[in-house]
Amino acid sequence: MDVKELYKKKDDFYGKKVTLEGWIRNHRKQKEFGFIDFSDGTCFSHVQIVYDQSLSNFEEITKLMVGSAIKIEGILQKSEGKGQEFEIKLLSYELLGDCPKECPLQPKRHSNEFLREIAYLRPRANLFQAVFRVRSVAAYAIHKYFHKRGYLYFHAPLITASDCEGAGEMFQVTTLDLNQVAKTGKVDYAKDFYGKKAGLTVSGQLEAETFAMAFKKVYTFGPTFRAENSNTKTHASEFWMIEPEIAFCDLEQLMDIMEDFLKYIVSYVLKHAKEEMDFFDRYVEKGLKDKLNKLLESKFTKVTHEEVITILKNANVSWEFPPEYGEDIAKEHEKYITDYFQGPVFITNWPKDIKAFYMKQNSDQKTVAAVDLEVPGAGELMGGSQREENYEKLIKRMEELHLNKEEMQWYLDLRRFGGCTHSGFGMGFERLLIYLTGVENIRDVIPYPRTPGNCEF
Repeated sequence: MDVKELYKKKDDFYGKKVTLEGWIRNHRKQKEFGFIDFSDGTCFSHVQIVYDQSLSNFEEITKLMVGSAIKIEGILQKSEGKGQEFEIKLLSYELLGDCPKECPLQPKRHSNEFLREIAYLRPRANLFQAVFRVRSVAAYAIHKYFHKRGYLYFHAPLITASDCEGAGEMFQVTTLDLNQVAKTGKVDYAKDFYGKKAGLTVSGQLEAETFAMAFKKVYTFGPTFRAENSNTKTHASEFWMIEPEIAFCDLEQLMDIMEDFLKYIVSYVLKHAKEEMDFFDRYVEKGLKDKLNKLLESKFTKVTHEEVITILKNANVSWEFPPEYGEDIAKEHEKYITDYFQGPVFITNWPKDIKAFYMKQNSDQKTVAAVDLEVPGAGELMGGSQREENYEKLIKRMEELHLNKEEMQWYLDLRRFGGCTHSGFGMGFERLLIYLTGVENIRDVIPYPRTPGNCEF
């Protein structure tokens, strides 16, 4: 039996023998009795195992070490102590896997920095039990949301010759002898595995657009990679992205989808990960659940980038980074704007010079039909745009940015062969998890973080 099943069916098992397999998370031994904090990982809750000296192997049991894997048989009974509804009176046990006392993970408070050094053990710690369970629940909710609404799940390629963002932050993929390249100083991509320069994808968006032109509504949800030498709490070189693409959808419709999507995921996690969210609310971010419930009740504000800059410039604030028309906004600006409107804010119509080539150009020739969603407590959480469907305008924009039109002809052809109005957005999965859990560092919401100088495990 699993612990999760035991919690669900406990009323049927009081006074009966149960068998469980799992691990010792803590062990408190006293002269005549002892308590084992037991978990099998199937749910966030643990089970208390009690034993006393009436057992013939009492002394042997007291020597069981924290971290050991055991199989136990016992009688389920109402708990006499505080903190748990029931407990198991031990009848017998079998040691399945011992754990020496020098195990680095002990039943005490460890720093998150230390736990990253033993990332192969940290899923056993309460914080990461909660984090990775919420990660699993949120991932399921994402798939469920799109499938209930008729989207096709599209697997974008991880190896690509297309730099979607055009920022030159792709990891290169090659089978060339790099020692030989270093000696000669020459690279002949014609001799490489793919016969051309290739890299790990920074986004599946462009390929997803091709499928949207066939299936109307599609989404990708998978790993993406950025060779960006950034060491902030919100950046990693490998992370997961959710990227839907929708045909016959303009920017206004897209914002409705973005709002509906985010509220669905937040609501689903609050409902299906109650224990974990209570834990985060109590130990990680006080008021977390109130923050998330307030988002569910909010109507998202819509405001243009120009209007945002005007609000910021008129604010009686000494900015570290003064706001300017035509430029991006900083974290301090994001916080001010969500406080100003007292809730989530869609910022639309961004200056085209700071946005990607594929975004639809507005009639003012200065802005594009792009949108960022800013939420209280997190700042930018999602970003999207209406894609440029006009063939000539897209070519002109690519020429302005000196992008290779020949290599991107397949993308341009989408506009020639039955193109239509279409839009899409992207959201970093780990950014969402930071928002949902209150855990501040991206390194602590992804199983094995990949950051500059770090590729362990």
